[in-house]
Amino acid sequence: MSSDTQNIKRLDRAEAVPALIGNPDDFLIIAGLAGPAKDIGALTKDGDNAFIFAGAMGGAVTTALGLALAQPDKRVLCVTGDGDLLMSLGALATVGVMQPTNLSIVCVDNALYQETGGQTSHTGMGVDLATVASGCGIATTRDATTAEEIADAAQVLRQSNGPSFVLLRVSDAPPPKSEVRRILQASVTKTRFMNALHG
Repeated sequence: MSSDTQNIKRLDRAEAVPALIGNPDDFLIIAGLAGPAKDIGALTKDGDNAFIFAGAMGGAVTTALGLALAQPDKRVLCVTGDGDLLMSLGALATVGVMQPTNLSIVCVDNALYQETGGQTSHTGMGVDLATVASGCGIATTRDATTAEEIADAAQVLRQSNGPSFVLLRVSDAPPPKSEVRRILQASVTKTRFMNALHG
């Protein structure tokens, strides 16, 4: 654990997430709930290639892993938050064991459980999820804490020789609002995502 966690100057997620991901059409995207759901909803304009979780905390990484294993020829990107990932740390161990070559994970870490009142999460008290990912066997990890580190991290997302993990440290500012109203009907979003997957 790092004692410097609270002293890190964090990035603006409204700028950092798009800069890191670049063209979202390059991926099949699984997004965790809350902040990352809004990040990806705004970035993709609720596009068909993004399956965005709502009300299912802790499921993003395992869903992305299953998709990556089932679709080895497609680049899969999981964008989740520190709260979601802390709830399912064992998923990182499974990714490390399975070693999918087409899966990248981005943890948008604001060190808060923002949706439930802004309580400090474990990462705000020293837990380093990039170190956890590395310890789970994910050899390629990046800790993006400055704008200068985003370019290198963005390249990591598109590598093809093993799973990768990027910890994107952002401020406690709220996520951006999408120009398009999100569809929250599970049957509709599932069908749209399946069509994008097979198309």
